[in-house]
Amino acid sequence: MLRITLIRLLSVIPVLLGISVISFLVIRMIPGDVISSIMGQDFGDPAVEAEMRRYFGLDVPVYEQFVRWLGALVQGDLGTSMRTGQPVLEEIMQRFPSTLLLAVSALLVSILISVPLGVLSATRRNGLLDASTRVASLIGLSVPNFWLGILLVYIFSVSLGWLPSQGAGEGEGFLGSLKYLILPAVTLGASLAAISMRMTRSSMLEVLNQDYVRTARAKGLGERAVMVRHALRNSLIPVVTVLGIQAGALLGGTVIVEQVFAWPGLGTMVIRGISQRDYPVVQGTLLFLAFFYVVVNLLVDLLYTYLDPRLRSGH
Repeated sequence: MLRITLIRLLSVIPVLLGISVISFLVIRMIPGDVISSIMGQDFGDPAVEAEMRRYFGLDVPVYEQFVRWLGALVQGDLGTSMRTGQPVLEEIMQRFPSTLLLAVSALLVSILISVPLGVLSATRRNGLLDASTRVASLIGLSVPNFWLGILLVYIFSVSLGWLPSQGAGEGEGFLGSLKYLILPAVTLGASLAAISMRMTRSSMLEVLNQDYVRTARAKGLGERAVMVRHALRNSLIPVVTVLGIQAGALLGGTVIVEQVFAWPGLGTMVIRGISQRDYPVVQGTLLFLAFFYVVVNLLVDLLYTYLDPRLRSGH
């Protein structure tokens, strides 16, 4: 177990290195740079432009810029924002709790919806509930997040006035902030719930036909005990796989949802960095999200061993 964990941790290094190279090059392929964004009409002054490039370290070849940034990265320095002058890591830590709260809330929404409905759909196969959940999951997979978010804003904010449409409710306390979280969490969790629901249903159908489930019933165990203690636990292994992969992807998915609801997280920070050509902000944020994604998947691998005793025994 320890050996597997160490191998997975070491595999993080080439992944993060690849992400750093890709993010470094892609952001520089966008037309324009931070100098033109800052100077505006004064961009035609060569002396001012040269001084600005020297100040931001853009007066050297791209490969040398990358070596400098990589050297600082090894020391735990993600750089300094070209627009705000603040350390990128500090800005990330200020906004990451909001993004993490949104991602975790969306994950909880998807679990609370998908697992019960997936189980009920499997136990009532080919019934009305089964057909309804399959149609709902298909709709959830087909509807884009930004369209669903706009639709929910129109219904619950504009038409009914029940929930706020933008912001995070800073200074309004826990219950006040919760109102701002509902719509973006449901928007982000809807597609994941659709995927998890279909996976839970198919996995339950497979498990319900196994010999150990029939044996448990033959021993006189109640249907609820058979479902919870035997069928559900074993059917959750592929579901956890999907949830683990999607949990990391949720952080990337918050970019669009945060824009729709003006949620003050890493998504809005990345969009702002791209529009302003703030290279350190974009590079640092993408690298941070990639690291978090790898960590989440490592935790999912460890969770496998708890759900499936065969993995602990090595069989």
